[in-house]
Amino acid sequence: MHRTSTTSVGLNSQFASISFIEQTTAPIVLLTAADTDIQTLAAAISRLPKTFPALRVANILQLQQQISIDNYAEAVLTHARVIILRLIGGRSYWPYGIEVVQEIVANHHTTLIVMPGDDALDFDLISLSNLPPKTVQQIWRYFNEGGIENFVNGLKFITDTCFHTSYQPPPPQIVPRVGLYLWNNWERDRRQNTGDRIQENIDFSPCSYPPQKAAILFYRAHYLAGNTQAIDALCGALIHHNLIPIPVFISSLREPDVQADLLRILAEEGKNRPNIILNTTSFSLARIDSDSPQLDLWRQLDVPVFQVILSGAFRETWELSNQGLTPRDMAMNVALPEVDGRIITRAISFKALQTHHPDLETDVVVYEPIPDRIDFVAQLAANWVKLQQKPPQKRRLAFILANYPSRDGRIANGVGLDTPQSCVEILQALQKAGYSLDDIPSNGDELITLLTSTITNDPESQELRPILQSLSRQDYLTFFHSLPTSIQTAINQRWGTPDTEPSVIPISGIQLGNIFIGIQPPRGYDLDPSLNFHDPDLVPNHSYLAFYYWIREFFGADAVVQIGKHGNLEWLPGKSIALSQQCYPEIALGALPLLYPFIVNDPGEGSQAKRRSQAVIIDHLTPPLTRGELYGNLHDIENLIDEYYEATTLDPKRLPLIIERLRELINQENLHLDLNLKPIPNNPDQELPINQIDAYLCDLKEAQIRDGLHILGKCPSQEQLRDLIIAIARHPNPYQIGLTRAISQSWQLDLDPLSDNFATPLTPTQIQILATKSTQPCRLVGDAVAVLEEYACELVGECLARRQDMVDSPPTPPSGHSYLRSSREWIETKLIPALTQTDREITNLLHGLDGGYVPSGASGAPTRGRPEVLPTGNNFYSVDTRSLPTESAWDVGRKAAETLIECYTQEYGEYPKTLGISLWGTATMRTGGDDIAQALALLGVRPVWDGVARRVVDLEILPISVLGRPRVDVTLRISGFFRDAFGNLIDLFAQAVAAVAELEESEEENPLAANVKIDMQAEIQQGLSPSQARTRSQSRIFGSKPGAYGSGLQGLIEAQAWEDDADLARAYINGSAYAYGSHGEPLYAPSLLKTRLSQMQIVLQNQDNREHDLLDSDDYYQFQGGLTAAVRSLKGENPTVYFGDNSQPFNPRIRHLRAEIARVYRSRVVNPKWIAGVMRHGYKGAFELTATVDYLFAYDATAQCVEDHMYTGVAQAYLFDPSVCEFIQQKNPWALRDIAERLLEAYQRNLWQDVSIQTIDKLRNLVHQAEASIENKQVV
Repeated sequence: MHRTSTTSVGLNSQFASISFIEQTTAPIVLLTAADTDIQTLAAAISRLPKTFPALRVANILQLQQQISIDNYAEAVLTHARVIILRLIGGRSYWPYGIEVVQEIVANHHTTLIVMPGDDALDFDLISLSNLPPKTVQQIWRYFNEGGIENFVNGLKFITDTCFHTSYQPPPPQIVPRVGLYLWNNWERDRRQNTGDRIQENIDFSPCSYPPQKAAILFYRAHYLAGNTQAIDALCGALIHHNLIPIPVFISSLREPDVQADLLRILAEEGKNRPNIILNTTSFSLARIDSDSPQLDLWRQLDVPVFQVILSGAFRETWELSNQGLTPRDMAMNVALPEVDGRIITRAISFKALQTHHPDLETDVVVYEPIPDRIDFVAQLAANWVKLQQKPPQKRRLAFILANYPSRDGRIANGVGLDTPQSCVEILQALQKAGYSLDDIPSNGDELITLLTSTITNDPESQELRPILQSLSRQDYLTFFHSLPTSIQTAINQRWGTPDTEPSVIPISGIQLGNIFIGIQPPRGYDLDPSLNFHDPDLVPNHSYLAFYYWIREFFGADAVVQIGKHGNLEWLPGKSIALSQQCYPEIALGALPLLYPFIVNDPGEGSQAKRRSQAVIIDHLTPPLTRGELYGNLHDIENLIDEYYEATTLDPKRLPLIIERLRELINQENLHLDLNLKPIPNNPDQELPINQIDAYLCDLKEAQIRDGLHILGKCPSQEQLRDLIIAIARHPNPYQIGLTRAISQSWQLDLDPLSDNFATPLTPTQIQILATKSTQPCRLVGDAVAVLEEYACELVGECLARRQDMVDSPPTPPSGHSYLRSSREWIETKLIPALTQTDREITNLLHGLDGGYVPSGASGAPTRGRPEVLPTGNNFYSVDTRSLPTESAWDVGRKAAETLIECYTQEYGEYPKTLGISLWGTATMRTGGDDIAQALALLGVRPVWDGVARRVVDLEILPISVLGRPRVDVTLRISGFFRDAFGNLIDLFAQAVAAVAELEESEEENPLAANVKIDMQAEIQQGLSPSQARTRSQSRIFGSKPGAYGSGLQGLIEAQAWEDDADLARAYINGSAYAYGSHGEPLYAPSLLKTRLSQMQIVLQNQDNREHDLLDSDDYYQFQGGLTAAVRSLKGENPTVYFGDNSQPFNPRIRHLRAEIARVYRSRVVNPKWIAGVMRHGYKGAFELTATVDYLFAYDATAQCVEDHMYTGVAQAYLFDPSVCEFIQQKNPWALRDIAERLLEAYQRNLWQDVSIQTIDKLRNLVHQAEASIENKQVV
C-alpha cells in the first residue's frame, strides 16, 4: 500500500524509529497524538457497557514512517467500521497517514471522523470526515472538554451515530478551561487559611526573605487524565526551595478567555500574585508571524517566565542522546515558547510505560519526573526570586568578558560591540539604580587598564601581576569531588588530577564593590595546541571550573551578565538541549540567572546561550553602517575616468596623458588583480577596460561597511545615525519599497539601484534627468546610484532635523511621489522612533536584574528587510523550524543555485558535478533557510509546503526535463549549532539525497547517483552488506562530533601549531568527520568525508547580509578556508572557491573568493573611513584592527586567497601610518605587537613574498617597540 508519487520523496523522520503496532481488529479505531487521550480512554473503557463495540487505540507518533502506516492500515484499519483521527497541527502533521486512511474509507465505506486534537476548531480537518460537520463538532466537543465522563459519553454518541445504538448520552459537560490544582492536603489548607498559617504548617528551607510564590501552568488534559506526577514533584521541590507553588491547569494560553481567567486567579486580591511563573505548556502565547508579539499577559504579570519541558520522548532516549530532544519537542517546547520570551530551563519529565492496556491493546504512558532535573529548575526559580527580592544595594553581580584568543590585546570580545565602554555604561546605570559600586572607571580604556594591571589569561601576566582574588586548591577539591564520577574521570584523564593544580588558583578580574568583572577563562586549547587535532569536544580544565565555582560560592553572585557575543560557556560539551547534570555548561554555571547582551542579527548563537545556559538575551543594535566610498588613489582613478570621458568629447589631445596616469595608478594599486586582469601595459594602442574599472569603483563606493562600534544603550548620532537609517531604509520591507528605489521611481529614472548591474550604461534620458539632480557626471548605473545615495542623505538629514525641531506637534505628512512619500513617512514615524529607543538595551537589562519580565522580539539583520527587530533591548527569538526552508528562502536559494551554475558554466564550459557548502545555524535562522534551499535546488529537489500552516511536508524531485540541467552532487558541512537546532533539516536533506541517488538517470545527468554506485561497490568490497554500503555511500552531511563545535582550526592557527596543508586538512577533517542523516546516530566516518572531499570541484560559502564581512569573524576562514585546505590537500590543487552574496535576496550574486577578499580589503580593511571609525573606540578599536589582520592571514593560510599587496597595504595603513600606529600603541600595545608578529608570520610562511627586507625590519622594530610599551604597563 506504499503510495509515493514518482516526483514525491515521501518524508520520514529519522527520529521516529520504525515500529510496527501489533493489534487485533476492532470495529472502532481511534488514533491520537496525545498521551493524555490514551490515559483517559484507558480509564473510560471500564465504564462502558459490556456490549459496547471493541475499541483499538494507537498513538500517531508511533506511525510516522510510511512502512509503519502501511502495515497498520493493512492489519487493523481496513477492518474497522469507524476510524477516528485526533490530530494536532492540521493535516500537514500526518499527510501520508491521511492519504492512506482516505483510500481505505473510499474502498471499504468506513465512517471517518477527523477532528483537531486541541482547542482550535479546524474546519479543514473536520471537512475530511464523512459525517455531517455538526455531528463531528459535537464529537470534538466531548473530547475537547475532556475527562472520563465526556470521553465515555463521546464514545456512546459515536456508536449511536454510526452503529444505531440508543445510549442517548447527555451533551458534553463543560469543564473549566482554567483552574487551581489542589495538589495535596496542605494546598487545600492554604486556600482556607491565612499566609501566617501557611508558613507555620510548611517546612520551608531557611532563607533571608519570606516564602514567595511560584505559579505553575500545565495542561488541563494532564489534570483530567491524572497525569500530574511531574507537577506534584515540582510543587514539592519548590517548597524545598522556599517557594509556595500555585499550580494552575489551563486549556491553551492562546485563548483570550483563558488569559483573562488566569490573570484573575493569579492577581486575585494579590493573594496568588506570583514572583515567578513556571510554564510547562507547549507552543507560544504570541504568534511568530506577527511583527510585534502580543505579550500582554506576561507584561502584566511582569515576572520571569520559565519554560519547563515535559518531553514527549522516553527517558532512555534522552539519556543516550547527545541531541537531548527530538525535533518535535524542539519546535513545540523550545523554539515556539521562545517567542514569548520564556527562559528555557530543563526537561523535568519523560514518558514512561505505565501499563499495556489489554482492551485497547495499546501502551498507556505517564510522564515520569526526573528528581535532579526538577530540583535544578526549582533552584533556578529560587535564585531568580532571590535576585528579585534583594534590594539593589545588596545584589552581587558577576560581569563576564570573553577573551579569545587568550591574549591581552583581545580582552572583551563582543561582535560589533564596544564591550569595555558598554560595560562602563552598565556600571553607571547600576550605580544610579542604587547598586553598591566603588570607583567606576571613567571609560572603557580605563577599565581595560584596571583589568590588565592584574593577572589575566595571557601567559605573560602569570608571573608579573598581582592576584586580586583566588580559590584555594582545597576549596576546589571539595567542589570537584561533588561532581558526578564520570565527570571527574573525564577531567582527570584530560588535565590530570586537581592535586597538580597550584595551591592557589587565580581568578582573573576586578571587584568594584558588589560587582565583579571577570575575564572568562579559555577552554584549554591554548595549553596544548595538539588538542585541535584530536579533541574537538575538549572538556574544560580545572581553572575554568574553579573560576565559575568561585563566582557562585565565594563571590556569591546573584546573577551573571555575559557582555557581548559571545562567550565559551554555552559551547562546552554536553547535550544540545535539555541538559543533564553531566553537561558542562550546567556544571560550570549551576542554577544562576544569566543575562546576555547580544547582537540582534545573530539569533543562532544567541539561541545557543538561551538553550544551553538558561540565558535571557538582551539584544543590541548593530554597529553604525555606512557607504565605503572611495579614498586615496581609488578616488584619483575615479576622477581620472571622469576626465577621460570629458576629454573624449572636449579635448582628445589630453587623452594620452590621462591614460598614462590611469595605467600608472591602476598598476600601483594592483587594481588589475581585483578584476582578474593582467598588469596594464604602458601601451597606448591597448584599450583600457574603462567601463569595467569604473563599475568596480562604483561597487566599492557603495559597499556597506561598519562605521565604528555599537555602545550598549546608545543610539548613534549625527552622520552615523543618518547613514544607519539609510542602510536600513535602502532595502525593501513590508512597509516601503526601499528608499533609493523610491527616489528612482519619483525621478522616473527607470532603473533599479539595488539589482541593476553597475556597469550598465545609462540611457540619454536617464543622463538628462540626473543632470538636473547633480553636478556629478553620470555614465553608468553605478554613477546614478551614487547620486541617489547623495539625495537619500539629504532627505534623511531633513527628516532628522524635523524631528529635532518638533516639540509636541506630530510631523507633517511628507508630500511628493507616493512611493517616496511612503518611505519618508515610514522613516519618520517608525524607523527613527525605533532607533531612538536604543536606551531600552540598558533599561531592560536592569529590569531583568530586578527580576522582571524582559519582552521578546524578533531577530535578524535590520538591513536585510527586517526593521521589525527594532527597537532593540528584547529577549529575541528565532524561527519555527518546522516551516524551513520557507517559501521565500526557497526563492532565494533557487535563484542562488541558478546563478552559481551559470557562473561556473560560463567560466569552465561545462556543468559543475560536485560542490561542498557550509551550513550555519544562525544564518538559517536569520534567512529562513536560504542555504539549505540552495543545496536542495542544486540537487534538483523542491520542498512541498502544506496549504495552511506552510510547513514543509514533503519533497518533490524535479525531472531533468524541467530542471533544464544536470543535478549537482552536494555535500554539506554543518555547524555544531545547525546540528543542534535543525535535526529536521538534516533529515530532510538526507532523504533528498537518498531519493536522488535511486533515480535511473545517466552519469552526466545525475553525478550523485553515479558517485553513490561507485562508492557502494567499494564499500561492498570492504565486506559491508549492500544495505550498509548504500547508507554509507549516500553520506552527504558532515559535521563535528556530537557535543563539539567549530572546525578545529582556530586554536591551531592561533598557536602557530601547523606546518603545511596536511596539518590544516588533518585538523579540519578530524573536526568534521561525523556523518549525519541516514545513519540514525552520528557515524565517525573520516574515510567517507575524504572521499567526498577528493571529488569536490566547488567550495561555496554564502553570506546573507552586509552588516559584517568575511574578515569580521573567524567562522568564515574556519569553515570555507578549512574545507578548501582539506580539498587541496587531498587533490593537490585548490578547488574553485566561490563566495555567495545573498545580501539582496532578490538578486543573489556569486564571486570568486579572491574577488570578495579584494572587495572587503579595499572597501573596509584599509579604508581610512573604517579605520577612523574604530579609532573612536580606543582599546576595542585596536582590537578590531588586529582581529582583521588575524582573519586575513588565516584565510590566506587555508584558502590561498590573499595577494601580497594586501599585506603591504595593511602594514602601511595600520603600522606605518604614524597617527594610526601611535593610536594602537597608546590604546592597546598588545595589538600593535600582534599585528606586526602576524605579518611577520605571513612572511615566514611564504604567504607574503613580494616584500622588502626594509619592511620586515620595520615590523621587527615595531615588535620591540610594542614590547617596551607593554613592559611599561606591567605592574610588578
